[in-house]
Amino acid sequence: MLQGGLSVFFPAFNDALSLPALLSRTFATLPHVADDYEVIVINDGSTDGTAAVLEQLQQQYAPHLRIITHSNNLGYGAALRSGFAAATKAFIFYTDGDGQYDPTELEKLAQAMSSGTCLVNGYQLKRQDPWHRIAIGALYNRFACWLFRIRLRDIDCDFRLIRRDALG
Repeated sequence: MLQGGLSVFFPAFNDALSLPALLSRTFATLPHVADDYEVIVINDGSTDGTAAVLEQLQQQYAPHLRIITHSNNLGYGAALRSGFAAATKAFIFYTDGDGQYDPTELEKLAQAMSSGTCLVNGYQLKRQDPWHRIAIGALYNRFACWLFRIRLRDIDCDFRLIRRDALG
């Protein structure tokens, strides 16, 4: 169990179809990971009905679900900044709102988080991209890890558990 609570956030843009299942799996997993938790969805100017879906889900999961709405699509970086700013717990987990990653895998990240660890990053076992994107991604990953002196298997995988005090 993560001591100090867990903030989970999902940047979402036109993810009305994926959010109900994503949040259902997330809320089923959270009691196994932390005693104190909150879930935040950042609706980044969606135009597909995401707002209406989130309104229904907020009623279902209150008081643990908060919604932040950007009136216009500000982009992924702005959604991440909003999520980090809204997070209030000792640990922060985030992944994309489109459901491409399984939130039940958060348990594995939490188990890997030791007292000396600041960040645990997931990775995809098998990418569903064409070969040229896989090759470009591998080169980018090696270069970025060398440049920033970090050890991550997949720097592009946004499935991260971070110790809040490591953010500065």
